[in-house]
Amino acid sequence: MQRKAYVPGIAVLLTALLAGCTGGSGSDDPATDAKPGDTSATVPAAEPGKYRTLPEPCGAVDHSTLDTLLPGIRQLTDEEQRTKAYTGVATTTYDTDRRVGCRWKVEATGATNHLLVDFERVVSYDGAVSDDTRAEQVYTDKQKAADLPEPTTSNSGNGNKGANGDKGGNADPSTSSSATPSGTASAPAASDSSDPGSGGPAAENLLPRVLDKLGDAAYLEDRLSTSASATRQRTVTVVFRTSNVIVTIQYDEQSTVPDVQPDSKELQDRAQKLAQRLAEGFTG
Repeated sequence: MQRKAYVPGIAVLLTALLAGCTGGSGSDDPATDAKPGDTSATVPAAEPGKYRTLPEPCGAVDHSTLDTLLPGIRQLTDEEQRTKAYTGVATTTYDTDRRVGCRWKVEATGATNHLLVDFERVVSYDGAVSDDTRAEQVYTDKQKAADLPEPTTSNSGNGNKGANGDKGGNADPSTSSSATPSGTASAPAASDSSDPGSGGPAAENLLPRVLDKLGDAAYLEDRLSTSASATRQRTVTVVFRTSNVIVTIQYDEQSTVPDVQPDSKELQDRAQKLAQRLAEGFTG
């Protein structure tokens, strides 16, 4: 008996089915190459910060500026002690590419002065966030923590917006006729004219505030110690941001004369002038 051959027909059917299953799967279809959540082709990497290095902190303040900030240096007769006072002491840091600082301390007749200069280079580890944006966030957190008082509107008739009488809060306190004269220390009886927290006639110009025309953003704090000790200490802090670097200046004076407090205007002027010089060093 002759057998029927069905194999060729089955082979044709299998070939057709396989062709149908593989049809349209060519590599020219862009949808087949895309990976879920892959946005690298459309979202560019965030810009790196403008500054890749930091200044040498103990060399950032020149001798003439230190003479003003630390008057006791001029009273030092020993050359070795004077050199050491100018040199300062570097602060402890574990990554000098990210943060550096320097401290100075000098005793003088009637007062002891301390100065700290700190440089922080902010780096964002988020590819979608730039170093500048991250630095702005860090600076904003610092300013919020400072809890600055709300600016007053008493000078609004002159078109001023700042708490100290200029459009950005950076007026020279010397322009105020009621400010305590520079270079003098105020006894408690006259403390209302020099203590920003006392509400005296010059207090509005000396309150902690946002500063204008200093880096990309800046603020100033002024704190008088509330210790029961007869000697008083005033600390003025200026913080400013320039691109991805945040600079902090902490300047204080500890009076060694009972019942005499350091002058607010004088210390603020000195700290702001130093801040301006450091800012110019970044932009220059």
